[in-house]
Amino acid sequence: MKFVKVIALLAAAGTLAACEATDKTRDRNIFDTKDLSQLKAGIWVDPNGCDHWIIDDGVEGYLSQRLDKNGKPVCSGAAPPGVATGPFKKGSQVVDAI
Repeated sequence: MKFVKVIALLAAAGTLAACEATDKTRDRNIFDTKDLSQLKAGIWVDPNGCDHWIIDDGVEGYLSQRLDKNGKPVCSGAAPPGVATGPFKKGSQVVDAI
């Protein structure tokens, strides 16, 4: 029973540690950390045909919906649904094996 309590305590501590505020504007890759503005973005088109900015630095990936100045989704037709296009794997020296 004591073992179960220790495991529960460790799980609770891990959960609280995950709540730590982090700066999401920085690439946290240990090999070549940099500001995300230095990476190259591409466009991934979702199944509905709308665009999302995508960045892949070889270890981590970033995605956010592409919006117009009024906050509405951009659906440009830059690629077929489910396809990523553009230089989204550029800007990092870490090689992405996939």
